[in-house]
Amino acid sequence: MRDEFRAELQAVSQLLVEMAEGVRAALRQATRALLTADRRAAESVIERDAEIDGLYRQVEERVCDLLARQAPVASDLRAMITALHVAADLERMGDLADHVAKTALRRHPSPAVPAELRPVFTDMAGIADRMAEKIASVLAHPDADLAAELDSDDDAMDELHKGLFGVLLGADWPYGVETAIDATLLGRFYERFADHAVNSAEHVVYLITGEPVTSP
Repeated sequence: MRDEFRAELQAVSQLLVEMAEGVRAALRQATRALLTADRRAAESVIERDAEIDGLYRQVEERVCDLLARQAPVASDLRAMITALHVAADLERMGDLADHVAKTALRRHPSPAVPAELRPVFTDMAGIADRMAEKIASVLAHPDADLAAELDSDDDAMDELHKGLFGVLLGADWPYGVETAIDATLLGRFYERFADHAVNSAEHVVYLITGEPVTSP
């Protein structure tokens, strides 16, 4: 019975890794669509969002089944709770990648952001990609130190987000209100993607240490 439980728990962990890898790939494609007006890339992200949602439902179903059949306690219960929280964060990260792709598609055949903003979005996407990579890694091989690194990554994302607002609110902004609104929302999508990655990392730290992470 114990071996069966461990095997099922490992299956849940693998689903979470698949979700993390999926949302990472989704945001990478969405960013390409955003910066290069790649219609097919945007459509692919939108089409595959259902796959991430499906993985989320599988995690929920498996965890609920394990809770009902095994009545886990202590570290096993902690693992179940962590899986539910992480899956919810990853599902939301997939939604945010989907939002980026839909913005790119709405502006096609033109790029959704002007040339002046492409460097900041490239940098934001790079940080988001690094964070998603770390989440996939710590889910596959729990590592509290690596999970804790996401706080610093998130600080870097926040700085870029602030810098974006500085450009959008500048007196010499030449692209009008509609483009500014798009850029504001896009910046928010990347910033929230990073926030959910941090949430996931904090849940992993809780799984490893048994101590909840207290945000500063």
